Amino acid sequence: MTERFLVTGAMGCIGAWTVKQLAEAGVAVWTYDLPGSSHRLKLIMDDETLSRVTMIAGDITDAAHFERVVVDNGITHIVHLAALQVPFVRANPVLGAQVNVVGSTIVLETVKRHREQIQGLVYASSAGVYGPASLYPPGPLAHDAPLRPPTLYGVTKQANEGMARIYWEEYGLPSIGLRPYIIYGPGRDQGMTSTPTKAMLAAAVGRDYHISFGGSAVYHHANDAAGVFVRAARTQLALTQLDGAPVFNLGGVTATMAEIVAAIVAAVPPMAGRITFEPKPLGINPAVDDSALEAALGHTDWVDLKVGVSQTIELFRSAVANGTMDVERILA
Repeated sequence: MTERFLVTGAMGCIGAWTVKQLAEAGVAVWTYDLPGSSHRLKLIMDDETLSRVTMIAGDITDAAHFERVVVDNGITHIVHLAALQVPFVRANPVLGAQVNVVGSTIVLETVKRHREQIQGLVYASSAGVYGPASLYPPGPLAHDAPLRPPTLYGVTKQANEGMARIYWEEYGLPSIGLRPYIIYGPGRDQGMTSTPTKAMLAAAVGRDYHISFGGSAVYHHANDAAGVFVRAARTQLALTQLDGAPVFNLGGVTATMAEIVAAIVAAVPPMAGRITFEPKPLGINPAVDDSALEAALGHTDWVDLKVGVSQTIELFRSAVANGTMDVERILA
């Protein structure tokens, strides 16, 4: 059967890169998102490639509309990324639960009702399901470590993992959940961990910038993360003889904030001393064990941090020169 991908939350950072990869590979792709700006898609895709994408305005909490979109367009694979991030869930917990939990349940229910059509489902969980690093033994964090989310956002993601597990146990519905840590790269312009990428933009335009946290963490370039989501969507049926609803830590590059700043300065030497950071770490585990993910999906070549940072800054420079990026909105 010809692949027909639906990406929810496609206007977000990982969503935009997922759409880009699929469209550039000639895969039929639909987006499902609230009406709004497509600036992230336009930032990383040329007009010809973007013209091959079918964009559908829709609310992930509208079960009837979402199901019609899936059925009417013969969708075969779903990459579910639609969610409100930490600050927005904190500001409006009821809306956060509606979008993050009810919306994900609607996706699961739709797939259950159309199993003969839909071949693969992958959804974004988050490293936010874990508690502070002090709660875990030393060393990389295992994908089956106990969940102790410290935020309402993390609780909604934990709920989604539980929903997916029950849909497997009761209905035999396979899925894969992925837990990103810190996404960086073009398009990462909102959320509590977006400030390293904003610092890259500031460097591209020669502005001072103070990153809001420090310490060590796991970083994934958005393009690499998108590639893992696409592979996971295509790997669903191979996992049905194992745990049919596994959730994996997303691997990446472990780096200190000092290393992030050094990579920025290496790309833009005049910014030496002008990119600073708050020393307080996020408190999350600074390393993860992604061996279970690699066993399930194969090896991922995560881009070298210096290369990823340099490429990000170069794209920002080009976008600013072309007038396709609202610097003031992002850095404000």
